[in-house]
Amino acid sequence: MIKYLISIIGPTAIGKTNLSIQLARHFKTEIISADSRQFYKEMSIGTAAPTPEELSLATHHFIHHKSIEDDYNVGAFEQDALNKLDELFKNHDIVIMVGGSGLYVDAITKGLDDFPDIDPQVRTELNSKIEKEGLESLQKQLKVLDPMTYETIALDNPHRVIRALEVSIGTGKPFSSFLNKKSTKRPFNTITIGLTAERSVIYNRINQRVDIMMDNGLLEEAKSLQCKQHLNALNTVGYKELFNYLNGDWTLDFAISEIKKNSRRFAKRQLTWFKKNKNCHWFDYNSSLESIIETIENEVIN
Repeated sequence: MIKYLISIIGPTAIGKTNLSIQLARHFKTEIISADSRQFYKEMSIGTAAPTPEELSLATHHFIHHKSIEDDYNVGAFEQDALNKLDELFKNHDIVIMVGGSGLYVDAITKGLDDFPDIDPQVRTELNSKIEKEGLESLQKQLKVLDPMTYETIALDNPHRVIRALEVSIGTGKPFSSFLNKKSTKRPFNTITIGLTAERSVIYNRINQRVDIMMDNGLLEEAKSLQCKQHLNALNTVGYKELFNYLNGDWTLDFAISEIKKNSRRFAKRQLTWFKKNKNCHWFDYNSSLESIIETIENEVIN
């Protein structure tokens, strides 16, 4: 019997969580999260993790299963998620995966890419540069050496920027040229469903979500994590801006406006990444559940 992974992708705040729950209930199955920010149990509000009510409607995996203190990466997630899928497919013909982290989605559906070994001195020099000149200097360097990666990775994540740069510098070839070189054969078929909307709609939804997060206590959540702001998991949109406010560098209004701006930029990078998937079935975020289910069932039948 062929097994199917329904992968739901799209920009932040587009409605992926709601759709995943509706599909899980329809197909009587479970959900795997591929949202790398929602792994951490200390970060609920700022990552728009499913609420307790939403979690009660369908069984979820990889939501709040790690601490921000843990060393967890895409390679570890790939292995954990594949093991979980093996387990779930024993009782289900269809499993839902949802998330906006393109690299983590691709790790499950296609496998991680192989990169050549790089002289450790390259990373040492990049770490020295970021300490002396700041992250922006590395971002500008990446934009010159590899514009495609610059448009798609999380630019506010120094580890991602340094990794892309060290490969580009160490090999003389863009980091992006090593991506998608192979596609590991998985023991399941993937059906990808993408949600999208006009850019103005996406941006309005993001702005509204940030306001709701603030009303729901995002500032208090950031305060509780301020003493750990040096951790990589917290170097992310929604938290780093509020840390600047709490540290006395920004006003609260400016910090909120920066969260909205950086979330919009993040959504743009998500779409750039996901649009590379030529096999995705794209739907407007307002599309009926019935039309999406029909598309999935036609794929399963065929």
